Amino acid sequence: METRRVIVTFPPEAQGDEAVEKALGKTASILRIPERGDPERPSMLRQADAVISFMMHNELDKEDYYLLKDGCLLQTLLAGVDALPFSDIPERVIICANTGAWADPMAEQILGMILSLGKHLQKGHKRLEKGQFDRSLVSTWFRGKTCGFVGYGGIAKAVARLVRPMGMKIIAVNNSGKTDDQVDFIGDMGNLQKILRGSDVLVLALPLTKKTKGLIGKAELSMMKKDAIFINPARGPIIDQKALYEHMKANPDFRVGIDAWWVEPLTHGEFLLDHPFFELDNLLGSPHNTNLVDGIFPIAARLGAENVKAFLEGLPPRGVVDRSDYEF
Repeated sequence: METRRVIVTFPPEAQGDEAVEKALGKTASILRIPERGDPERPSMLRQADAVISFMMHNELDKEDYYLLKDGCLLQTLLAGVDALPFSDIPERVIICANTGAWADPMAEQILGMILSLGKHLQKGHKRLEKGQFDRSLVSTWFRGKTCGFVGYGGIAKAVARLVRPMGMKIIAVNNSGKTDDQVDFIGDMGNLQKILRGSDVLVLALPLTKKTKGLIGKAELSMMKKDAIFINPARGPIIDQKALYEHMKANPDFRVGIDAWWVEPLTHGEFLLDHPFFELDNLLGSPHNTNLVDGIFPIAARLGAENVKAFLEGLPPRGVVDRSDYEF
């Protein structure tokens, strides 16, 4: 039987390489992509049955995609694919996202944001720093409160596993209106208003697509509770930036945690905001790092490689990307 070939494009990383080898070593020949300019690079890409990438825009060039053969699987180790160069990737190439791979560490930081905002930890610290021993801040007691999710995939389920023991109810919407998870309510996107109105804590956990871009605007924000906690670990452009800033400024009890921003260095070359969010004390921000913890990369590499293994063995891979969702 012909040996299957898998090309790895991310830089050498001992634990990541070991994870890929363990998952795929008995199924395929695993090859590291040669440097740009190496005469072996084009022929290796032409023969690839699958390619595993991390920061695809740094690891592959436009001409590289056109060398990939019909039916080649392009597996990204990232869960979000909105930044992929879809116009450069031929239709004959199958693209898979690494769905759920980073969910557990992301859930921990999302929980941290929820607790920090709900307990006014940041605000209380700043007042103490100024010499103000202010006990007037009344924090949220989460028992009996409702945590809502817009999108209910791996990340949302991981967060739900953490907040459920706190006594929180779980309500959510996703595309199918179904889940095998334990929830108090699940609906499709037609039930979005119910989630917005009913959530004490709301977590955005869906990809940025042409359908979700600008999903949360002035009207949607106005439906939310005035003292809600709103967390965005997904993508900035899902929310109308101006509408969010104005809503936060007008409603100081409305607390917001943002990890994913509108303009970021990795995708745009800079960090840029159109409005002075950091002048508001109802904001908690992090630099899109909810997934960055010790030991996570080999886990993501293993899950990506296992998906490639399933594909090479004729099984349906998870996370197949519908390109039409990303034709902005």
